[in-house]
Amino acid sequence: MYVEKLQPPTESKQKYPLVFMTGGSQTGTDIELFEHTGWASYFLSLGYTVPSDGVVSITNVSFVQSYFTSVERFELWPQAHLHTQWPGTGETGDQTFDAFFASEIQQQTNTTKAAINNVNALVALLDKIGDAILISHSQADPYGWGVGDRRPDPVKGIIAIEPEDPPFENQITGTGPARPYGIATLPLKYDPPITDDDRSDCVVQQDPGKRLMNSARFPVLLYVSEASYHTYHNHCTLVFMAQAGMRVDYLELSEVGIHGNGHFSFMEKNNLRIAPLLNAWIQEVVH
Repeated sequence: MYVEKLQPPTESKQKYPLVFMTGGSQTGTDIELFEHTGWASYFLSLGYTVPSDGVVSITNVSFVQSYFTSVERFELWPQAHLHTQWPGTGETGDQTFDAFFASEIQQQTNTTKAAINNVNALVALLDKIGDAILISHSQADPYGWGVGDRRPDPVKGIIAIEPEDPPFENQITGTGPARPYGIATLPLKYDPPITDDDRSDCVVQQDPGKRLMNSARFPVLLYVSEASYHTYHNHCTLVFMAQAGMRVDYLELSEVGIHGNGHFSFMEKNNLRIAPLLNAWIQEVVH
């Protein structure tokens, strides 16, 4: 895993660095924008150190347009028509889209191998840099849960941007069973322990549910955009996390007056309306 470390021009003013974990097909360029200020620049201006990594993936033009950049044109889920914040047309030939699509990279298509490689690499990163706050997106969110499970003490908090969900199954972008440990592909430590990995047709736990032992030791902010396909099912992850004993806060951007965002809200035109909300949560909750 390649990691780029960005530091403020003066001494860091914040207690913990922010580790950005990008989703499938993405690299750290997602938070280093040129047409408008990216999250890397914003959080650097607040005095955070900002390491970021990339997650190996691959995709095609039609998938990117229909799920990320011009979703309002395809309307594959009920909220898609609300998408207004992508800079430009979101289609081939537009300068912003072409630059974004050119940054897409290849993928490890075996989800288990991808999870093992990324979690191992991120654990090694935390072992090297120490305490940190993780900011993960999409496919990288289950890796964050894996890191938190293996290293709950140095993980001071996780901000999960539209995690791969819902628990136990795929929806919208795919169908069928997924994430056998609820919110992750790799094993997580539950209490009582899981002794049978066969989950049959269940999508949530029976009450009383098994509780995540290590992942309950740090706070989590889960947020969802108004026009993303995750709006359709992100609440399922919230229910699962609460049932498993995690300390989770939920932020729906539309409920705080931020409208029109898709799955890549941190890259969109109003991204700097969102970032201060994350910083406010960090300052209030992470200790």
